[in-house]
Amino acid sequence: MRVSPQKARLVLDLIKGRRVEEALNTLAFTRKRAAVTVEKLLRSAVENANYLSSEKGFDVELDNLYVKRAIANDGPRMKRIRPAPMGRAYRYVRRIAHIELVLAERGKNGSGDLATVVGKEKASSDAPAKRKRVVAKKKAVSKKAVAKK
Repeated sequence: MRVSPQKARLVLDLIKGRRVEEALNTLAFTRKRAAVTVEKLLRSAVENANYLSSEKGFDVELDNLYVKRAIANDGPRMKRIRPAPMGRAYRYVRRIAHIELVLAERGKNGSGDLATVVGKEKASSDAPAKRKRVVAKKKAVSKKAVAKK
């Protein structure tokens, strides 16, 4: 999408963790240019889930879908030149955002434990590795020697 990722993240932060129906209502009334494209993307993701449930035989309930992850990353930048005074040229950059939406289905107990069918994320059963605590030590400040005359 031809909008800066920072501006797209403002819209995506509004819908993270919300149910699909709530997210669509929020996007419909958001007065940002990126909201229109994000809404189209969200509707496409819902239709993909509908296709998986009807055609491919996956057990997906559309009423339990929520926005699990919404990310806007940098895309390729377009460098442009603007005329400047006295025959000079100023360069500016047009940014592009790559937007990624992941939908998941909430379990019957209300927790978001089921990952997306398309992504097939796997939760590892291994215990997390122990992290060592690193403490930074401050260096003693040395005083400057006074020059003798």
